[in-house]
Amino acid sequence: QVQLVETGGGLVQAGGSLRISCVLSGRTFSSYAMGWFRQAPGKEREFVAAISWSGSNTYYADSVKGRFAISRDNAKSTVYLQMNSLKPEDTAVYYCAADRHTIAKVTTSPVYWGQGTQVTVSS
Repeated sequence: QVQLVETGGGLVQAGGSLRISCVLSGRTFSSYAMGWFRQAPGKEREFVAAISWSGSNTYYADSVKGRFAISRDNAKSTVYLQMNSLKPEDTAVYYCAADRHTIAKVTTSPVYWGQGTQVTVSS
């Protein structure tokens, strides 16, 4: 069974940077497209970024384009989300997601989810 564990969340000032990570275990990481979602208090979960199994294709929500970067290290079974120029509105619980199908699938309805890591951006 696939397990996803996120780490690296925390408190950062507006304009700062943070990198969060997610390790996949239980299956072959390189077989999965990976994504990041977030959920702010009182709001629905929303897509943030996704990366294909090879890392050759990435996709971002408009709200984070140019500020966030998703990457993966298949040798470490890890996907990263580098977040720069953080804003208070980026405050949310960030969830890692995985799916064996296309990057398009992982952006909409991934099968596997992590437990989430809190990112708080102070103004």
